[in-house]
Amino acid sequence: MSIIEALFLGLIQGLTEFLPISSSGHLRVVSAFLGWPDPGAAFTAVSQIGTELAVLIYFRKRIWAILSTWSRSLVNSELRSDMNARMGWYVIIGTIPIGVLGLALEEQIDSLFRDLRLIALTLIVFGVFLGLADRYTRKHRTLVDLTVSRGLVYGLFQTLALIPGVSRSGATVTGGMLLGFKRADAAEYAFLLAMPAVFASGLYKLTDIGANEYAGWTATIVGTVVAFVVGYAVIAWLMRFISTHSFMPFVYYRCALGVLILALVSFNLLDPTGGSVGDETQPPASQEQSRDQEAEDDTGPENGQSPQPSSSPTAEPSPSASTDPVTGWPIDPETGLAEDPETGQHRDPDTGENVRIDPETGLPIDPYTGQPYDPQADTATE
Repeated sequence: MSIIEALFLGLIQGLTEFLPISSSGHLRVVSAFLGWPDPGAAFTAVSQIGTELAVLIYFRKRIWAILSTWSRSLVNSELRSDMNARMGWYVIIGTIPIGVLGLALEEQIDSLFRDLRLIALTLIVFGVFLGLADRYTRKHRTLVDLTVSRGLVYGLFQTLALIPGVSRSGATVTGGMLLGFKRADAAEYAFLLAMPAVFASGLYKLTDIGANEYAGWTATIVGTVVAFVVGYAVIAWLMRFISTHSFMPFVYYRCALGVLILALVSFNLLDPTGGSVGDETQPPASQEQSRDQEAEDDTGPENGQSPQPSSSPTAEPSPSASTDPVTGWPIDPETGLAEDPETGQHRDPDTGENVRIDPETGLPIDPYTGQPYDPQADTATE
């Protein structure tokens, strides 16, 4: 990932993390619109550390009061009824669901959940839920009315954010308004509740940066710093905005973006599993024609026909042919697949999709299942 990409994606992360429009979904969608590879779940998780640092600074007085009162209440029973001490327990309880499901669904989060069609649908569906909750619920409660059961419901809504396109803040705020909390109070608890999960996820994914991920350390650090600066400004603006406005502008935006993504995918202008736009959706047809031609060449001797002199190079690629005729990319001798010299991603000729290489097995990783597979073995069984 180049520094320019990192700066731009850090800006997107900072702008969208706290708005109910899904930062992870926007990182995925914007990269696809610009023809960039998927920045990956690791870059997304680590860059969110920058935005959560912005939360830590913006709410620093409230967070310090919660931490100090909660820790002292462990030995001082008189403080256990204090709101700040109770809030500490509510944040811990509300974080448990996303911690459990985040580990259980890690493989799907890194692969299947990043399909643009799924992101488009979640943008629309959960945008509608946000709009209905904002318009028709009775918002009369404040954070003083928070209880263990309500904190747990908040946490269950936060688990929906494991799917890019749902929006962490959007899901938890929706849950808060369904419980009757005012917009600003629902948003404040959503921000506090997100901190343990985001910091834990970002630190957990640090080990993936620089391995087989598109984003290296330098790009990730740049993106995280930009996300912190922009995110702080967005928090200050959003808390003022929702005190006097509804969430409906964000609902309209989510629905419009979701419809646009589905339209581009339907017209083959956007690869739902890749990071590029345009002609890369066409190569599978040409590859299938190539396989059909090879099949015709293989049936020649069985019909008593002598093979043409030129059929041998067609059936078996010449060792000197080191460039993919479809993409013009050089062939990686270790995998036998075309490799993009700019991004380092490989291309499976049978599916026409860009794939990552598993560092342990050296095999391509199926973008749908997240499991390594041998394309040569698959071809041999056809």
